[in-house]
Amino acid sequence: MQQKVIGLIGGMSWESSAEYYRIINESVRDRLGGLRSARCLLWSFDFAEIEALQHAGRWEDATALMIEAARRLERGGADFILICTNTMHRMAEAVQAAIAVPLLHIADPTAERIRAAGHRRIGLLGTAFTMEQDFYKGRLATRHGLDVLIPGEADRATVHRIIYEELVQGRAEPASREAYRGVIARLVERGAEAVILGCTEIMLLVRPEDSAVPLYDTTAIHAEAAVQRAITA
Repeated sequence: MQQKVIGLIGGMSWESSAEYYRIINESVRDRLGGLRSARCLLWSFDFAEIEALQHAGRWEDATALMIEAARRLERGGADFILICTNTMHRMAEAVQAAIAVPLLHIADPTAERIRAAGHRRIGLLGTAFTMEQDFYKGRLATRHGLDVLIPGEADRATVHRIIYEELVQGRAEPASREAYRGVIARLVERGAEAVILGCTEIMLLVRPEDSAVPLYDTTAIHAEAAVQRAITA
């Protein structure tokens, strides 16, 4: 059986894209054995360019870049595509409309895993864009029937700041881990049965022992779903 080719839109940041590459290849080896590894293509952005567009609210320009990246991967032979970041799923529908191959949306396998475990009320951590805008939590609610809680305003600012000032730069500070523990605990107090780590860098900082409820790491779930699709006839 020949694997499908996974197309990865990465570099947002490369810290988490490296985790995608590691998880995908380890999962293929674990499933298929021996010297097997993934057939994949990676388009990696200069994240400084993307970050500037995000914080300037220039989402149309960012969408154009994402579509260009997806088309490059499609022309290169990708059988399906992943956007290796939660925030840039803001333009997932536009990207899918611009290509003929499927886009594997990061929220869908995450929600499926949560529902299979019997959870319905979930906390969401991520960038301010992911927590506050509807493109992500709206999909979780309307397509998957989940009740999504986001942190309060001050906690959202803390979570966002740590992502952009530390995690995307490869820094995992003990004080920031403690801050995230507090944010998670306050979500649990409000009734969260589980928490989505809805930024692909958060898994570099937070561990299962930091939470009283299950944590769902979107990086690992998305990467594992890609492998399942790639090796399924």
